[in-house]
Amino acid sequence: MSFFTSLSGLRNAQTDLSVISHNIANAETVGFKKSSAQFADLVASGSATDPRRTAGIGATVSAITQDFALGPLEQTGRSLDLAVDGDGFFALANPFSGDLSFTRNGNFRLLATGQLQDAQGNTLQAFPVDAAGVPTSATPGDVTVPLTNGTGSALANVTIDNRGIINAAYADGTSTPVGQVALATFASPNGLRAIGQTKWQASGDSGLPQFGNPGIGNYGETISGALERSNVDLAEEMVGLLTAQRNFQANARAIDTATTISQTVINLQN
Repeated sequence: MSFFTSLSGLRNAQTDLSVISHNIANAETVGFKKSSAQFADLVASGSATDPRRTAGIGATVSAITQDFALGPLEQTGRSLDLAVDGDGFFALANPFSGDLSFTRNGNFRLLATGQLQDAQGNTLQAFPVDAAGVPTSATPGDVTVPLTNGTGSALANVTIDNRGIINAAYADGTSTPVGQVALATFASPNGLRAIGQTKWQASGDSGLPQFGNPGIGNYGETISGALERSNVDLAEEMVGLLTAQRNFQANARAIDTATTISQTVINLQN
């Protein structure tokens, strides 16, 4: 039994090492959120078992949870780089399937068609607005920046303020609001399904996305010209790495000790 107990400890230590290694590898990934492994003990007992004589049979991984704490905000000076100072995810739509994904990575680009997309070609979702910049719908959708205004002047620049209002500036000096960035929150962010590229999808555990306006209620303000860095603390991860390594070595030593005892018993029988 001691072999299997220690083997479960080895597996858990390996899982812990994998999670920590993943965190360290993404210490410089924009919008990345660190994870941590949680463990639970295993006990084999029945209704007739004397609780004073119950021995544990090892441990198991109970959960791998994500930490959505705000990471450091780094100024980039690029107008289409966005960070959220508070709660909320940017919503992105797949241009082919229409499926929504959510991210804290606000590195966007303007296409020749006037759409705002991320590096993977997913389209930023925004609320439509009127001429005064007031949202006209609570349902977000693709936003398209007109490349010329009503007088035929070419687009000169696109800026986004702390309320998420996307403004298009033209060569004749005029400026027009074309949308407001939509932010999404969830009843249980830890239930979000990670799909890679610092994106998540809603699941039954997370609940449906609740869309809102930046800077209102629980939704954070948008900061233009900045990106949110990874919330991984390298010093903390290195301490965790050493602890996981010690746990692995201790369980390996327990297996080695159990092997020695078993060999001694076999020799006595001979």
